[in-house]
Amino acid sequence: MGRIGVDLYPLRTGVPLAEVDSFGRFLGGSPANVAVAAARLGRRVAMVTRTGADPFGAYLRAQLGAFGVDARWAGEVPGLATPLTFCEIFPPDDFPLYFYRAPKAPDLEIRPEELDLDAVRGARVFWMTGTGLSEEPSRAATLAALEARTEARVEARVEARTEGRAEGLAAASGITVFDLDWRPTLWREGPGPSYERALAHATVAVGNAEECAIATGEGEPRAAARALIDAGVELAVVKRGPAGVLAVHRDGATAEVPPVPVEVVNGLGAGDAFGGALCHGLLAGWDLARTMRYANAAGAIVASRLACSSAMPYPDEVEEVLGRAVDE
Repeated sequence: MGRIGVDLYPLRTGVPLAEVDSFGRFLGGSPANVAVAAARLGRRVAMVTRTGADPFGAYLRAQLGAFGVDARWAGEVPGLATPLTFCEIFPPDDFPLYFYRAPKAPDLEIRPEELDLDAVRGARVFWMTGTGLSEEPSRAATLAALEARTEARVEARVEARTEGRAEGLAAASGITVFDLDWRPTLWREGPGPSYERALAHATVAVGNAEECAIATGEGEPRAAARALIDAGVELAVVKRGPAGVLAVHRDGATAEVPPVPVEVVNGLGAGDAFGGALCHGLLAGWDLARTMRYANAAGAIVASRLACSSAMPYPDEVEEVLGRAVDE
């Protein structure tokens, strides 16, 4: 659920945007990229979002369908333009973004009364982002979806206990992922109360070190992970760039996984590939270390490619990278 737009990326790297004369057009927006990444790995995925009632909006819905993402909840908002995002590409670690979402992005016009809460409750994984909390009515809609997820989780646990299915409690409780997705240029205020409310309903929180620090006030990754768990989640995932990823579970399980070395072309989609692969591993019931290794490999593949959505890897590509890492 959340942000979608058209990415316009330079077809040459290392060139200032003012000098670029050709661009590639791609489906973009972090949640949309995560949806595509999960679909590429064989998962059944749908997206709740909004576009403008314009040709770019039609393009995005067509792209969602082409990537295997159900677009039935990707509606139009008349009077608002579908967002555009430009980037500059200076490998290995400088990728400035320029968001064109004024006067308001349609994906921030998702309203609580428009939600299909039965579908939200029924999803095995529900993914939402910090940007969706940045402005009304999207904030209210996102929180309504999270509250519905919590109600469904409580009901499922009660039913499992009543029927004596203790072993099925984890599966019955559902996975609700809060992608911290801190984009300060898209906020008019600090994230504090909204993030606190969302963390109380989420079961998984994922973000880079800066995002986790913004959410918790803790700059050290382990302290930030513990603070996220104290705020309500069961699993905290802290992406640390060149230092790899740290995952800490409420039950005490911890995984620290180093990055997969690649020649970086464009690092912007790596975190979204990581997110789709994280969902895949959680749904598969893998242990923390295996899930993090798989997600790291998926992210590394996309970092080595120019695009984001169209660069998301298939399972055999991820397995190939993991196999090379073992051999090395």
